[in-house]
Amino acid sequence: MSLTREYKKTVLARIKRDPKFARALYAEAINALLEGETSEGLSMLRDLVHAEITFKELARQTGFDEKSLHRMLSRRGNPTLRSLGAIVKAIHDDIGFCPRVTIPA
Repeated sequence: MSLTREYKKTVLARIKRDPKFARALYAEAINALLEGETSEGLSMLRDLVHAEITFKELARQTGFDEKSLHRMLSRRGNPTLRSLGAIVKAIHDDIGFCPRVTIPA
């Protein structure tokens, strides 16, 4: 049996080494949130924070407690629009990418 790396570790490593992948994941997270797939979107944002910003830096940038940010971005998280907006802006500033969002009619 061959050994493989754990999925999360692989995703985090890819985010760190491939800015294009990080931007695509960010865009996908925003789309997931807009489509009502909240747990998936929050999970992707959490991966981006772990790999790019760190929760300590995110707490500094947003003014929210680090522990609260962990809860907000958990799969069962329930962030307010204000806190989610602050998190998304911090990630946007960190990776320097603003995805184009289109809402189908």
